[in-house]
Amino acid sequence: MNKKKSILESNVFYTLIAIAAGFAIGAVFLMIAGISPGAAYGKLLNSVFGKPKYLVWTLIYASPLIFTGLSVAFSFRTGVFNIGAEGQFVVGSLTACVLGIVLKLPPVLHALVCIVAAAAAGALWSLIVGLLKVKRGIHEVLSFIMFNWIAFYLSNYVVNLESIHKEGGGEATKDVLESARILFPEGIRSALDCNSANWGIIMAVLAAVVIYIIIEKTTLGYKLKAVGFNSNGALYAGINADASVLTALGISGALAGLGGAVQVLGMSGRLSQFAGQEGFGFEGITVALIGSSSPIGCIFSGLFYGAMKYGGSKLSIVKAPSEVVDIIMGCVILFIAISQVFRILLARFSKKKEA
Repeated sequence: MNKKKSILESNVFYTLIAIAAGFAIGAVFLMIAGISPGAAYGKLLNSVFGKPKYLVWTLIYASPLIFTGLSVAFSFRTGVFNIGAEGQFVVGSLTACVLGIVLKLPPVLHALVCIVAAAAAGALWSLIVGLLKVKRGIHEVLSFIMFNWIAFYLSNYVVNLESIHKEGGGEATKDVLESARILFPEGIRSALDCNSANWGIIMAVLAAVVIYIIIEKTTLGYKLKAVGFNSNGALYAGINADASVLTALGISGALAGLGGAVQVLGMSGRLSQFAGQEGFGFEGITVALIGSSSPIGCIFSGLFYGAMKYGGSKLSIVKAPSEVVDIIMGCVILFIAISQVFRILLARFSKKKEA
């Protein structure tokens, strides 16, 4: 009985129900559009599992999502809402791209410098908002939304600088130097049949493990969670709440900045002028929610979202709109959000049954 109760109360159980419900609602919309859900979902699965290189592409798509998911999840666990992961991702990618173009360094060192600088840029971008929060009492959500747009237009400005802009036209930067790329060795990429295969997924998994250790196994993590659960109680216990908020936002911003570096140095190799928000930071919120704000959960939810993004891009082959992926993910988040209602109802039902 206790085992059954623990399963019904687990986050994984409700997450799986939410995913199933999302696919069911997506199927309804596909049928309304006159498209066979079986054909669409079959193509989606085949586009992910049909060939080894499809799985590699899924990992490539998932890597930056895991980083932004970790960024949002870490802030959730420590009591702040980092809706600014999008802006931190952008400044991270911008920093990595610019340094990848202008610096002339040996291969491994060049990539490390770009990655560290991107993490620092993301952390700094987040810390500015943190200072506004602790010094002036400005809510972080409002500041982060504004900073997302500042990062957006700053990136477009830098992309069009003469020394950075691609020669011969095109709304993008020059390609970053090969010494700054984080690609697998050519032999491995050839074996995997994917020229964009890179170390991003390894970095993302390592980051998730490090964040898990920080949150669950260190004094710093205990302090940050204490402030998140009850800032007044933490202050009474002698914990500096303002310093904890700044620390949490700094680490959160660094993770999003790393996601931007992985995207540029791994997959794209350049930065394009934005026509609209790229959405990696906002998708990180989805990853964090599906992963129940757990660092390890973010690995699996990031892989799931990466598979949906890559597989969804192939749906046009069966004349199904790729937007069905957005419908499914939106429904998944909706059902996860209202899962608390089902938990309450289940708890009341259990109490009545026991009585």
